[in-house]
Amino acid sequence: MNETHVNGALKGIKILDFSQLLAGPYGAMMLGDMGAEVIKIERIETGDLYRGMTFGNQYIHGQVSPTFLAWNRNKQSLSMDLKDPQVKEVIYDMVKQSDVIIHNFRPGVMEKLGYGYDVCRQLNKGIIYASNSGFGETGPYAERPGQDLLAQGLSGIMSLIGRKGSPPTPLGTGIADHLAAYHMVYGILTALYYREKTGLGQKVQVNLFASMLAFMNQEMLTIMNTDIQVNKPNSGIGLPFLEAPYGVYACRDGYITIAMNDFTKLVKVLGNDELLKYQTQEALYNNRDTIFHAIEAITSKKSKAHWLKVMLDEDLWVSEVKDIRDVEHDPQVKHMEMMTTYHHEEAGEIKVVGPAVTMSETPADITQPPPMVGEHSVAILKRYGVDEHVIQSMIDRSVVYTSRC
Repeated sequence: MNETHVNGALKGIKILDFSQLLAGPYGAMMLGDMGAEVIKIERIETGDLYRGMTFGNQYIHGQVSPTFLAWNRNKQSLSMDLKDPQVKEVIYDMVKQSDVIIHNFRPGVMEKLGYGYDVCRQLNKGIIYASNSGFGETGPYAERPGQDLLAQGLSGIMSLIGRKGSPPTPLGTGIADHLAAYHMVYGILTALYYREKTGLGQKVQVNLFASMLAFMNQEMLTIMNTDIQVNKPNSGIGLPFLEAPYGVYACRDGYITIAMNDFTKLVKVLGNDELLKYQTQEALYNNRDTIFHAIEAITSKKSKAHWLKVMLDEDLWVSEVKDIRDVEHDPQVKHMEMMTTYHHEEAGEIKVVGPAVTMSETPADITQPPPMVGEHSVAILKRYGVDEHVIQSMIDRSVVYTSRC
């Protein structure tokens, strides 16, 4: 892990990140991976809500949240009372010197605090102001609490997952949050390019609900423009609109996935010519359960390794299904160097998934572990020109917090 990101494509871009939990912090982290300077502005002492949340009540060394660590590398922490008038003036000075603001408060909260887009734009006409919400800043759902599971439920995706007759089923990860983070980065980078040409910043709005709908464009377009019905098969084939053999198949020692394929070639490998009577697209769709069970009756008799070899030898679309606990040991994962480590002062050596984008001239990098609350408060304020005596006064008044004495 390098001290500084010398070759980062976004080196010199300064970001004030007011966000917490997942979508906003993930978006800011991706920009930090590419070299941007990200200042994470947190609540006094307690900081980001995610610091006190985790999966399965599991904390690293009993105190550090892995869910917080996941989305907050390559940032510096500044812990302040956003309602304090003196702090407000400090933040206004920081806005004047910054390029991007990120937040994911509910609509209206930043305005009430005095940091809305109109105020920030008056201070800095080049500022790019990115907000993420659950359902957008206007409309009938604008005042609702926004959260990943809620957006998944409204998007319709739960109706596509599972077997026939099963209840609506969410994905096993925060897909709406992740998608909103990607859309936020997409919007911020576009706005930075526009500013490069015009000198003008702009407001970028994303929300979980819209991000889910954009993600499902293929399914939504089909449903809105054809007479297709959502017909989940009993066999649990991956997508309810696709024909056999698309699905997950049991083997003697685990599972494989078989995707869209030349059905004749697949039947040849399976050694059951009776299946050829289903080789039209219509027959493959209308008889999905029958075909699935016939194929699985064959695949279940031999090992994953056997089916991977014979199918890949024929260039069929097939892969092994892995338990999430085994993924870090996958040979392709190791080849891509997707798993790396960093040292965290409280959590120790942390294994982590690295950046997914590879760039030849400006590679992404992990230069800083996730910060402790207020770890960089004093250093940041000094860097932005705040007098040492003023900093100490704000610390004494408990409107600035530092974990460094």
